[in-house]
Amino acid sequence: MKIALASDHGGYELKEIIKAYLQENGYEIDDYGTKSLDSVDYFDFGVKAAEAVSKGEAERGIVMCGTGIGISISANKVKGIRCALCHDVYSAEMTRAHNDSNMLAMGGRVIGRDLAVRIVKAWLESDFEGGRHLRRINKITDYENQC
Repeated sequence: MKIALASDHGGYELKEIIKAYLQENGYEIDDYGTKSLDSVDYFDFGVKAAEAVSKGEAERGIVMCGTGIGISISANKVKGIRCALCHDVYSAEMTRAHNDSNMLAMGGRVIGRDLAVRIVKAWLESDFEGGRHLRRINKITDYENQC
């Protein structure tokens, strides 16, 4: 599975930890930046990763900023993206099972590295349940296509 990965300066250190975890576990990574702790705008990097997922260049995306809020809002502006901000394992499992999220956002200043890795693992290993949840996802997609 190919993962689009991105962060701003506030999520940079966590991105590097997640990147190493993903590579160690056989995932292919496209790193859309940032490449340092220098101050940058989360929008620029979150949208690049989201566009890669939207275009099918990556199957899923993981984005990080200081809180995860700004970069998740930015990613969700891209058509076809369902980016979920998660700071616990249960939410990561449920956003895949019920929302078929294709992107995960986390806050580098909010959670620690071990929890972040557990969240990523749960999110990547959880499947969409379909059924009644598909009807809801289809409503979201239909609305998005009208805009």
